[in-house]
Amino acid sequence: MQSGAPAPVIDKTAIRHASTVIALRDRTTRPRVLMGQRGARAAFMPNKFVFPGGAVDAEDARVPLARPVSPLCEARLAEDAPSGIAHALSVAAIRELFEETGQILGLPGPWPDAVPTGWMDFAGSGHRPSAEPLQFVFRAITPPGRPRRFDARFFLVDADAFASDPDDFSGAEDELSHLQWIPLDEVRSFDMPFITQVVLAEVEARTTDNSPPASVPFFRNDDEESLFLRLHGRPMPE
Repeated sequence: MQSGAPAPVIDKTAIRHASTVIALRDRTTRPRVLMGQRGARAAFMPNKFVFPGGAVDAEDARVPLARPVSPLCEARLAEDAPSGIAHALSVAAIRELFEETGQILGLPGPWPDAVPTGWMDFAGSGHRPSAEPLQFVFRAITPPGRPRRFDARFFLVDADAFASDPDDFSGAEDELSHLQWIPLDEVRSFDMPFITQVVLAEVEARTTDNSPPASVPFFRNDDEESLFLRLHGRPMPE
């Protein structure tokens, strides 16, 4: 950069790919979901109760998975999206779940290569990240005019798939407070973003069905219009 040249402007309203994890437990009795509260000073959705999640990092595409998402979910993730995005989205989901709740979604075993930056604690637990239990169930783009915009994919996972104690949040970072398992029949009494309420309706419909959905709702908020679509997935190569 030339001396005296203005610093580059970072567009904070650019749409970033993101992953969100809906952890579900007690599916057959009284279903509960794992949520926490964002801080009052958070730039995005302050004070709201949300699922753990966040933007995809550049490194996520290079983190090896012990097992990938199912071919069906991979096909849904590939629709109307950059090639190969399913891997990075899956890794981001596992990373955000671990960072924000301390929960481990992985399989026992050593890493095949050097442990990437940011994954030392996860690897230290003796596990490699595994996306196999993740089910892609919803996609939504943040509407225009918000301080941050995300193209968020929501993954449903049963707490039985955790390699960690679902009630132990001691390894969580401080991005979310009041982490707790909230019964679905009580969750709407909490202060949540609108899109979270929409996604919860999809979760409630899936408490009796543990298979990946045949199609995935897509709430697409473009600058020109808002559309509610369904992703049916591209055909998988033979």
